[in-house]
Amino acid sequence: MSEEGDIGLYNLARKSSSSYDTPRKRNPRRLSIVSVLHEEAKTPVKSPSNPSLVPSSPKITKALSRSNSLPRLSRTESVSGSRSDDLQSFAFSSFPDSPQLDSGSYIHSYRIRQPSSLAQSDDAHERYCSQDGFIYGFSHFTQRRDSTSKRGYQQRSVVILTQHPYPSLFYSIMSYLGRSFLSHGGPMLEVACHNIANWSDPQLGAALELGFLGYVFTVELPTSLDAQQSSKALRSPEKYDPESHASLVEILASLSPQDPPIIDPFEAAISHIWSIWECILLCEPVLVFGPSAAVTSQVIWWLRDLLRPIPLTGDFRPFFTIHDVDNVTLLNARQPQAGLLLGVTNPFFEKKCSHWPHILSLGSPKRQIIHTTSNVILAANSDVYRKGKTSSHALEISVGPSPGWTTKTHKRYISKDQALLKKLEDSFRGDEHSRQRASEALREHLTSRTAAFLMPLQRYLNTLIPTFADRTAPTTPNLSTHDVSTAPHPTLLPPTTHRPLNQLTVSVATPALPLRLKPFSESSFFASLKVNGSPLPFKSTAKRKEFYERWLRTRAFGIWLAAQEEVVDKVLATPFPSAVSVKSSLGS
Repeated sequence: MSEEGDIGLYNLARKSSSSYDTPRKRNPRRLSIVSVLHEEAKTPVKSPSNPSLVPSSPKITKALSRSNSLPRLSRTESVSGSRSDDLQSFAFSSFPDSPQLDSGSYIHSYRIRQPSSLAQSDDAHERYCSQDGFIYGFSHFTQRRDSTSKRGYQQRSVVILTQHPYPSLFYSIMSYLGRSFLSHGGPMLEVACHNIANWSDPQLGAALELGFLGYVFTVELPTSLDAQQSSKALRSPEKYDPESHASLVEILASLSPQDPPIIDPFEAAISHIWSIWECILLCEPVLVFGPSAAVTSQVIWWLRDLLRPIPLTGDFRPFFTIHDVDNVTLLNARQPQAGLLLGVTNPFFEKKCSHWPHILSLGSPKRQIIHTTSNVILAANSDVYRKGKTSSHALEISVGPSPGWTTKTHKRYISKDQALLKKLEDSFRGDEHSRQRASEALREHLTSRTAAFLMPLQRYLNTLIPTFADRTAPTTPNLSTHDVSTAPHPTLLPPTTHRPLNQLTVSVATPALPLRLKPFSESSFFASLKVNGSPLPFKSTAKRKEFYERWLRTRAFGIWLAAQEEVVDKVLATPFPSAVSVKSSLGS
């Protein structure tokens, strides 16, 4: 083949004329777009004047042809100007810019600011606009040797674009869709489009059963974007196996991808995991450098999850390229934005971000090697990610910072859990199952530390909740003497013998102000903290005070506090709430 294929965007907002379609009113905010991108690949090269890797450009031409049974294509009337730039941004993010892949497939994800061109059309804005102003892409990328291609390789990505930040759900979907598309081609996309178009509309906190390519996904959505979902009772998702008869996959939508074990890319930095957690909590910017887009995106989603239930106030990009429209805004000579989490693979960013205070380079302390497998390419270091049958060749990686954790400003406040650290270090010498158990233990430990961090704050807020006596205290009337002729709507009281009959005592009642959470006082909070302490093992009381002082200055605190006030005020507005119900709502 002398020329590779085209981009096709299957718009699931519109129903097809297929006989097995049941027309129904759709909620525009739940739509996803399934895209297929092809690229005539070349091996990334280094320019003498620019040491960064130069990836090949995905081709964007006409939309794919379709049969009448396919959902209508979201056609771009013009591929010039900003619309073309937007499509290029999605396309480059769907193709990794790292050299770690020879032949094989992997899944990665990215987050791109909602393109301005979508806001130019009311219809497009209604169909694609997300609540947080970002679009999430989940890409199944494949590279294969192809002797008919001018550059010797063929690259292809199957992509789902959505406004919903549910990585566990869409990674599971892509593992089935990408593999099926490679095996059976376009018909699998048609089936996938019809399946997704008939999913019920998502509701926060809902449990859904989603049919997809012959499987049933039991999906639990979080109660809010900042709610923590527990993985204790979650059965590991079934691996894709065409011969398997398993048809049920259980998913907690907001979790980060669970496979491969999350501790694998942290091997060189595992002893610093507590410092990393502290930096994330304090809204410090962190650059995450990885050997592949698959690794960086998994880790960024995992770090973002550790913050819950604290609201996310900074930007996060699971995989970021130099072609992103926010490249100039996010990466410049100034200090990076507070709370920014950036996942990159291009060595260009090592120099560009040399002034960043914290850099996490993922991988093993050993020599970095990428092993390709017959089914999936896993960004690997040494033999940590080795999985399945390894091919006869491997790629040695020498670009980017050495694996580990580097910080210029942070000194740890809280003691490590030495028993857990020993368990984590031992798991690297074990099999995948032991690393998976260690990964679950690490997540449970860090999420429990996040909850423990909030306990002194919630304990103090409980003292600010108005008491039952405050709510039932009678309102003191405003008593005064008025002339009847001038008193609007007076309340008549019995006349007294001390006043003329043409003057009456009237009561003008002042409406009681609604009860609200009392104002937060920093000095009162620290007095409470000094008396009651914190369940976290701070290295000293001075460290404890400094840590909370820093967090109270972050934007995350302001947003978290506003959310707590909203919850309490809503409960207080109900007739005679009990103190138990108010405190229960505050702690949820």
